[in-house]
Amino acid sequence: MYKKILLATDGSEHSKRAAENAFNIAKCSPDSKIEVIYVVDHDKVKSNVLQNWNSADLGDKQKERMDDVDRISRETGVPYEIKNFQGDPGPVIVEYANENDFEIVVIGSRGLNVLQEFVLGSVSHKVAKRAKCPVLIVK
Repeated sequence: MYKKILLATDGSEHSKRAAENAFNIAKCSPDSKIEVIYVVDHDKVKSNVLQNWNSADLGDKQKERMDDVDRISRETGVPYEIKNFQGDPGPVIVEYANENDFEIVVIGSRGLNVLQEFVLGSVSHKVAKRAKCPVLIVK
């Protein structure tokens, strides 16, 4: 089946379900490899830093968002590698997927910022339109 899988995640409930699907797909082929892409939007980073400027656990939020991916990996026995980026999530995911010849991108249908998706169009929609490989959008 698919051997080179890109999982886009942000820690939302939809991305947790996307992770479950990605790892289940990877279990179908013994040589499958999953790369997890986590994109930090600069605008969100600025507001988080301003709101939590003296909070010791600001850096731990990303780690918490990856806890489910780590748990699913252990449960399925499928290893993964995390790639961190900064920028606008849609274009960053598309560029990384297209430049690295992934066979499929797995992404949740909605992320952490529902208002932004409503106003600007969802990240998953942008990825589905522009990626050169199949895109699985998980509800």
